[in-house]
Amino acid sequence: MNINNTFKDMLKEKGYKLTTQRRAVLDVLQNHIGDHLTTEEIYQYVKLQCPEIGLATVYRTVQLLEELKIIDRLTFDDGCNRYELGTFGEDHHHHHLICDFCGQIFEVEEDLMDAIEIQVEKKYKFQVTNHKVKFYGICHQCHAKKHPTS
Repeated sequence: MNINNTFKDMLKEKGYKLTTQRRAVLDVLQNHIGDHLTTEEIYQYVKLQCPEIGLATVYRTVQLLEELKIIDRLTFDDGCNRYELGTFGEDHHHHHLICDFCGQIFEVEEDLMDAIEIQVEKKYKFQVTNHKVKFYGICHQCHAKKHPTS
C-alpha cells in the first residue's frame, strides 16, 4: 500500500490538501516505524527536512493524522503521548512490551487476545471492537545486567 496516496485520498475526501509540511510529518513517521515518537521528536526530525516549519504546525498535523486514523496515539505511563502509523482498517493494534528499567518499548506483532475476545463475546454478549495491551517487565538486556550469570 502506498501510504502517501492513501493519505492524499483521505485528506481530499475530507476537504484538505497534502501540503509539504503534512507530507514531511508522514515521511518522518514512515521512516521511524517502531520508534513511538512524541510530537516534539517528530518536530525535531521534520525540521531537518523543513527548517521553516513550526511546532504548532506539527501538532496540528499530528492531530489531523490521528483524526483520520492514519496514526495511533499511544500512552506508556511516562506522561507523553507517542505516535505510530495506524493499522489502516485492520481490526486490532499490536501489543507492546515495556521495560521497567530502561523504558525501551518492544512491539509484539501477533494478536495474542483472539481467544480471550471470543470468550468475552460469548460470555458477556459483548462485541469487542479493539483492545490495547501493554506488558511491563524487564527486557533481556536489563535482566542480563542485573543477573550477569543467568
